[in-house]
Amino acid sequence: MRPISTLQSPVTVRVFAQRFSSTPLGARLARHLAVHRLHDWGIPYGSGTSDTAALLVAELASNAVTHGRVPGWDFELRLSLDTYAYARTLRVDVSDARGERRPLRPDEITVPEAGSEDGRGLLLVAELADRWAVLDRVPVGKTVRVEVDLPH
Repeated sequence: MRPISTLQSPVTVRVFAQRFSSTPLGARLARHLAVHRLHDWGIPYGSGTSDTAALLVAELASNAVTHGRVPGWDFELRLSLDTYAYARTLRVDVSDARGERRPLRPDEITVPEAGSEDGRGLLLVAELADRWAVLDRVPVGKTVRVEVDLPH
């Protein structure tokens, strides 16, 4: 498995970036527009990759709205389709303005106690993504980045 930051530079073939209101409606719209954009890029609705991306965007956008919301600030979704020499990668970045409430690193995730109502979202992200990380966002906030390897 390749680390999230590689020595080999990708060629970015497609990019989509959009800001959304930090509301449940904004999170739903982000998921909807993500699968629509992927369909336009040749990743059809209902395919495994589209469904995986929809779940990842839904979870990350929901987290940005629930845990990363700062009044008056939006969250941002950025999708990119990158091509390496022998691989293609879908990268999903969700950025919010709250830097102090950072999710755990991938190696720190634990299964929540039975009966707990939350704490499973990042387990889902870790299971579906090939790689993920939390990055600083300039000038303020954080970005949660996930990468999914695609068939070449």
